[in-house]
Amino acid sequence: MAEATSRHYIPALGGIYNAVEKYAEPILRITLGAVLIPHGMQKLFGAFGGMGFAGNAALFDRIGFTPGIFWGTLVGCTELIGGILLVLGLFTRFAAAAVLIFMVVAVKFTSARGGFFWSTQGFEYPLLIAVCALFFLIRGGGCCSLDGAIGREL
Repeated sequence: MAEATSRHYIPALGGIYNAVEKYAEPILRITLGAVLIPHGMQKLFGAFGGMGFAGNAALFDRIGFTPGIFWGTLVGCTELIGGILLVLGLFTRFAAAAVLIFMVVAVKFTSARGGFFWSTQGFEYPLLIAVCALFFLIRGGGCCSLDGAIGREL
């Protein structure tokens, strides 16, 4: 069977697509990490108007994750440390697995009661984060990552 060739809707853009293709995965990985980092900082340090450590622990107790200090710290560290690791592309699959587990729990136990849409405190945001994390769990950090630079988990 003959090898299929890509035919672009706008053939003149084919050269641009080919030139920037290798940056698509790093852009997604870095963006995913960059979205998670401030959320972790809110939970752990009260940055960006967040509840901070004590408020976050109390929230987790209130929603049934006891002891709240343990679960709140775990989630905050998953977002902060996992986000930093994703930005760097270091231990990418481990970080992605932790984020995926956290987001599945978020969909199941906290966000699902609001329906689908984010505007009603639904699960679309954690679902999107979970799918992005699943992508990096499957694919790893890629060529533009510290994992790739040290020859691990390409």
